[in-house]
Amino acid sequence: MVQAILGIVALTALAWVISEDRRAFRIKMVLGALVLQFLLALLFLRVPGSKQVFSGINHLVEALQQATTAGTSFVFGYLGGGPSPFASGGTGSTFILAFNALPLVLVVSAVSALLYYWRVLPAIVSAFAWALNRTLGVSGPVGLSTAANIFVGMVEAPLLIRPYLTRMDRGDLFLVMTGGMATIAGTVLVLYAAMLAPIMSDAAGHLVTASVISAPAAIMVAALMVPPTARPQDSMMVVPRSEAENSMDALTRGTTNGIALLLNIIAMLIVLVALVTLLNAAIGLLPDVNGAPLTLQRMAGWALSPVAWLMGIPWTEAQTAGGLLGTKVILNELLAYAEMAALPNGALSPHSELIMTYALCGFANFGSLGIMIGGMAAMAPERRSDIVGLGLKSIVAGTIATCMTAAIAGLIV
Repeated sequence: MVQAILGIVALTALAWVISEDRRAFRIKMVLGALVLQFLLALLFLRVPGSKQVFSGINHLVEALQQATTAGTSFVFGYLGGGPSPFASGGTGSTFILAFNALPLVLVVSAVSALLYYWRVLPAIVSAFAWALNRTLGVSGPVGLSTAANIFVGMVEAPLLIRPYLTRMDRGDLFLVMTGGMATIAGTVLVLYAAMLAPIMSDAAGHLVTASVISAPAAIMVAALMVPPTARPQDSMMVVPRSEAENSMDALTRGTTNGIALLLNIIAMLIVLVALVTLLNAAIGLLPDVNGAPLTLQRMAGWALSPVAWLMGIPWTEAQTAGGLLGTKVILNELLAYAEMAALPNGALSPHSELIMTYALCGFANFGSLGIMIGGMAAMAPERRSDIVGLGLKSIVAGTIATCMTAAIAGLIV
């Protein structure tokens, strides 16, 4: 317990130390955000009935996965999960990521578009935005974008407040960017839950909880690093209506958007894995250290081990956890979750796996930065220099926020 509390204090202090204006420290905002994070963690992880809610979320994920398999097996046959026409070579020998797991993004994207058209998703987002506005005093546009990031991606959420981006002050703009880096979209949340299912029960529920707790964490860390200078305006906002004309049009639009996302994920995975392999091959030319060749993952593990320890992970497991954090920041969270799921038994304790599930639950990586800069700069060309200038800071802020969420979750569970 002391270790995790020390970590929360240290991560908060780190955000303040690297602040652009340490004199603008807002103690009320920090304390309010910390209290809100703890209350949300207690609500989701300790209140009677939370297990049943988690179980229901996981049953929903399983249903989506089974429905997706029905579609992929019909289109791709045994490559998509259908019966194999030959004897397989063992467990997982016919599993192909692009055909078996990633198409789940298409189905979730289509369902999300339908829920948006039916005004179910906007109602939930508006409720979260109202709560953030009332508890932390952020402006309506910032609250709406941050709340939307719990359910949609880092580019889709700012689209909801596009007219406000050009006149936001630098601090509020950074709040919007950090909210995108500290959470993950619902489209990939279901995919990650399916990947973690073999090593963790209720994975989907924990991922949902991670994104919810990380919303106030992102606001707090961003406000410490780049304090807003303008008084909050536009206290409440209404989520724009879907452009779809009917339910079928919404499904079609959602599927089309999902195709772009699916192809982007596949392309990024191919390129990032290839680049890391090349870099590891180059680093491997150096002399071995402790009887093993140097790799980016090992080096990241050494550098981020103290951060892993501050989240509540035992020092004996800190290097492994630090390596996962490094994979997430350098590459992306999908590969980090895949690495964690493939770890040998005993590499991380169940409690450490839980902490890392929360720590990895965010888009803060260099690949996402390119997507965010491209998307937001297109929405607000006048703010391109600010968006580019705040890019690296948003990765740092998003990482601090998810690590703080992980420390709080580890403390509560």
